[in-house]
Amino acid sequence: MIVTTTNSVEGRAVAQYLSVVCAQSVLGVNAFKDISAGMRNVFGGRSKSYENELAGGVSSVLEELERQGAALGADAVLSVDIDYETVGSNMLMVSASGTAVQLG
Repeated sequence: MIVTTTNSVEGRAVAQYLSVVCAQSVLGVNAFKDISAGMRNVFGGRSKSYENELAGGVSSVLEELERQGAALGADAVLSVDIDYETVGSNMLMVSASGTAVQLG
């Protein structure tokens, strides 16, 4: 399954547009990670704990787009858009959407 942010796959034509597919992952950040990130906010630097949580969320939503595309008989999911939001004070949300297609 090809999953890409582009609206086409080089050398392959879109034979059929199947459906828009969407996925969300809400990530809880525990108190220890929140304290560590708060310290980074004061002293500067990168928050590896948040980065790791976000990376896991991105992997999760991309896998879900693949599952949904496969269920529709797609060869690819095109025009993938990934967004990040905060939910409440200690939760992060990663969402993604794209277009499931069959390639010619």
